[in-house]
Amino acid sequence: MPDRSLSTRASGAVAEAVSGLPRQFWWLWTSTLINKLGAFVVTFLALYLTTERGYSASYAGLVASLFGLGSAIASVVAGVLADRIGRRPTLVAAQLGTALFTALLGFSDGQATIAAVAFLVGFCNNATRPATSAIIADIVPAEDRVRAFALNYWAINIGFGLSAAAAGLIATHGYLTLFLLDALSTVVCAVVIFVRIPETRPDAPEAVPGGPAAPPAIGLLAVFRDARFMAVVVLNLLLALVAQQGSTTLAVDMGRSGISSAQYGLVIGLNGLLIVVLQIPVTRWMEGRDRTALLVASALFIGWGFGLTALAGSSAWFYAFTVAVWTLGEILNAPTMMGLVAELSPARARGRYQGVYSLSWSLASFLGPAAGGVLLERAGSGVMWGACAVLGTVAAGGYVLLGRRPGAALAKSATVAAAPGTAPAAEPERAATTGG
Repeated sequence: MPDRSLSTRASGAVAEAVSGLPRQFWWLWTSTLINKLGAFVVTFLALYLTTERGYSASYAGLVASLFGLGSAIASVVAGVLADRIGRRPTLVAAQLGTALFTALLGFSDGQATIAAVAFLVGFCNNATRPATSAIIADIVPAEDRVRAFALNYWAINIGFGLSAAAAGLIATHGYLTLFLLDALSTVVCAVVIFVRIPETRPDAPEAVPGGPAAPPAIGLLAVFRDARFMAVVVLNLLLALVAQQGSTTLAVDMGRSGISSAQYGLVIGLNGLLIVVLQIPVTRWMEGRDRTALLVASALFIGWGFGLTALAGSSAWFYAFTVAVWTLGEILNAPTMMGLVAELSPARARGRYQGVYSLSWSLASFLGPAAGGVLLERAGSGVMWGACAVLGTVAAGGYVLLGRRPGAALAKSATVAAAPGTAPAAEPERAATTGG
């Protein structure tokens, strides 16, 4: 009987978490899941270059950096395009480009060619993010956005977890199969978006004869002049630099401590498992909570979760404990931050704002692995993981300061209160922060 009661409560929690969202969101969610289920190449690219092609680890690192550089450039370019030509054409073009260059990468030969194509894959792959986030902000009412972003994050992690497990088996039949299946899944996503998702970009307001002039277009420089928004981006960059160590420096440190590859796979796999299991119930618990408190807690969990790695020694169990700590920080941070960015973004410039926010993650993927590797090599494990704890603490302090500013968006709860079933009010343009 208790089991049935628990099952009933779990089913009710899931039903409540997924209810009330627009149909277009679920098509976008499905597209995201399909895309990540086939996302084999990014996960196995370094292994492919070193074991299958026989290139050095330093060359694999260079390719990874070029992939990250392409992602960083795409963050800004795709954000501008999402506002100028529309969300749907930007997203479809990015997905088709990702499919084309992913397939081409499987056939590429020679260091220069592989590096150039990897840059293009990184560019097209990350160009999907600003448009996807802008669509969610466009179609989901403000009071449901945190929940929608959490569900999208959930789909990403389900897809990545299953694709990573399947990719190892598929690779036994040849790495080219991974590249082609990845490309095929991305084409399917482009078709789903093209057929099922209408253009969601808000129309620019027109001047009324005799009335006030229409507000000027919001340029990219205006986004960088938005001090409140850029403070959020910088704080996210600090946490992203820490989070990047989970897929790079952590593996090196565990190997040095005598942890086997199989143990590492189980430990790091705990990250995706916990997100899949906990994202929905934790997101329900977050609703109505103070946003500043959630962001502060997430920064401390992420920073000190990685910081505790310095005490792990050769214990795989302790490493697993640290992964659980910083994963909880991820679960708290991802939907809260995405909801905040959507709220800070004027409707006509959501693509640009989402692009600049995505830039913080791209820069972290470009700088984080190199910085972590150098610090671990020259200063040692204690300093490396201690630096992560310091960055997390600094980010938490920054969120506290931003939350105390009068009228700060961080001071609000994680969801915007509104009567059930009502549409959100039109978002005012913030002329004071948009610049020329």
